[in-house]
Amino acid sequence: MADCKSIEEVRENINRIDRELVTLISLRSNYVVQAAKFKKTTEDVRAPSRVEEVILKVRGLAIENGLDPDIVEKIYRTMITCFIDHELKVYKK
Repeated sequence: MADCKSIEEVRENINRIDRELVTLISLRSNYVVQAAKFKKTTEDVRAPSRVEEVILKVRGLAIENGLDPDIVEKIYRTMITCFIDHELKVYKK
């Protein structure tokens, strides 16, 4: 991580990271859509045990990276909820 010398440099780095994050979220979304093809019921789509498995995994990754795991959990729970809603729409088709 660079030690920024100005607020502009901080913002440039944040903007670069935001572009990367949106690209990665888009890739994740593509896999979510593919997953819908393999599920037989809406309960399979919701997969609460899988959600908790993912949350445990990302909390561990947060700790490994020196990040508050509560922040990561909140972000992931929101993201997963949005993806489940999207996957349900795809599944119903």
